[in-house]
Amino acid sequence: MTRNLKDFPRSALANWNIEAKHPDAFVLDQVHLDHAAVYAALQRMADSCTNPPRTVGDVLGRLGGDGLVESVAALQAM
Repeated sequence: MTRNLKDFPRSALANWNIEAKHPDAFVLDQVHLDHAAVYAALQRMADSCTNPPRTVGDVLGRLGGDGLVESVAALQAM
């Protein structure tokens, strides 16, 4: 997972049978695989914030601000 996809061309990674993914694409894949588990993880993240306290909506807002726009949209639609 990297935002720096240009430095990890498919041809260079193919020998290891791996692919570089943007964080938004990676998280979106996880949402599609098991949205309940992803939401539970978000809830744990929010619950761990005590000063100041945060909600799942707050965590989603931060993730959206960090570029996980499609993932946040998918989670908000559920």
